[in-house]
Amino acid sequence: MTDRGNAAGPPVLLDVSRLVWRSWAGRLPTGIDRSMLAYVAHYRHRARAVVQRSGYTRILPRWLSALLFDALLSGGTERKRHLIAGILTASFYTPVARRTAGMPYLNVGHTGLQRAGHGRWIARTGVRPIYFVHDLIPITHPQFCREGEDEKHGRRMETLLRHGFGVIANSADTLDSLATFARRQGLPMPAHGVVAPLGVEEVWLAPPPGAATRHGVDDDRRPYFITLGTIEGRKNHLLLLKVWRDLAAALGDACPRLVIVGQRGWQCVEATGLLDNSPVLAPHVTELADCGDDALLSLMMGARALLFPSFAEGYGLPLVEALAVGTPVIASTLPVFREIAGEIMTSLDPHDMLAWYEMIRDFTHPDSRERAAQLDRLAHSGYRAPGWGDHFERIDNWLAEIVG
Repeated sequence: MTDRGNAAGPPVLLDVSRLVWRSWAGRLPTGIDRSMLAYVAHYRHRARAVVQRSGYTRILPRWLSALLFDALLSGGTERKRHLIAGILTASFYTPVARRTAGMPYLNVGHTGLQRAGHGRWIARTGVRPIYFVHDLIPITHPQFCREGEDEKHGRRMETLLRHGFGVIANSADTLDSLATFARRQGLPMPAHGVVAPLGVEEVWLAPPPGAATRHGVDDDRRPYFITLGTIEGRKNHLLLLKVWRDLAAALGDACPRLVIVGQRGWQCVEATGLLDNSPVLAPHVTELADCGDDALLSLMMGARALLFPSFAEGYGLPLVEALAVGTPVIASTLPVFREIAGEIMTSLDPHDMLAWYEMIRDFTHPDSRERAAQLDRLAHSGYRAPGWGDHFERIDNWLAEIVG
């Protein structure tokens, strides 16, 4: 994560609880984690860290916050774990924070909002809570989430509505979903709201020379497609695997390759069963649970298209990354995707396997008209992928208006 720290502007309180405990557990960063790391990198020089755990909430002093931010932005699981342990131990020997009334408190990871004590802490400290909403999928699409997650996320959103001074949404679609939920619960929206699309890292906006060289795929010169995201029911990997089974039967050795980048997650038994046990798919599908940033950039740049057949999304950062480097996208007909990409991408019903089969087969050909047409739309659209600088310029200006 690039250090883009900004010391200008008023001090803020930044909740890093999710990053702390996931780092402690040695978990790989998710999309929400990457957003949080971007906030740490941007606000590290004027923020104090907030850590929640087992019913307590601590505001670390500036010097200890700086050490924690450095640790979270560093690499190496074991070293990071030891650093965090020492920092949290030291936090118990520092005075309780005073003079917090009116300070903006940024919670970017939906962290702790379901706890009854969160509202009491807000009232006791007098902070002004600014919450980032990534999605309402557990509420709008509970069938794709673990049992009870809809109730848990509902409590989070109710807390946000009851206590939030401001809300940041990654898309207008997410903000609309929150407003719909608020109406159903009979609760008002926070007084201040802003839509700030997530940014891509600078390397996606200006790839280095030679970045298109493929990494992590057998160098058999076959065309390939890429899909990026946790392997779970909502992401609809099963549709792609069934399409590839049919492509393999129809094309044999000429079948394109599918590269799946993502960890295995929830509701993926049928998909992983095909990945683990299908001799038809094995020569044509590559699964990469962990893919470095350089390799991912190369894979995206060399792909015939990014495939994004999700049933529900709050945003769609892989779509933005693909368009940033000029890679075509075949994606679901979701309102948020239309918000991000307009008419550039190729949109298909995520339930229509035949349409996906035919479009992917068309995109495989070097002279594909559909693919050429999308590249032409991209070239003439004036599309510019948002960077994190764009995101934080919007957020900082907004904070200055509502808090400054």
